[in-house]
Amino acid sequence: MERRIKVNFGGQECDGVPVETSQANEHWNQYLLDDGSLLKLKTVVTEVFRLLNEYDADGNPVYVVKSGNIVAVTAPDHLKKKSS
Repeated sequence: MERRIKVNFGGQECDGVPVETSQANEHWNQYLLDDGSLLKLKTVVTEVFRLLNEYDADGNPVYVVKSGNIVAVTAPDHLKKKSS
């Protein structure tokens, strides 16, 4: 029997089941900003839940994903705070 938990989805409490990840590729998204800075972002998924009896417009099951964002900045010297 699947382990069911309550998941908050759009302000509603829904029944969900945890889904394990068997493979992950978490690549950096890179953005070169007009000020010369390089902004790198990566989303790291920590938990995934499939909602029971919830489907999108195409009939696919709805998943709730818990994640954290990692941000790294490489700024040009003229934008960095000068040490005292």
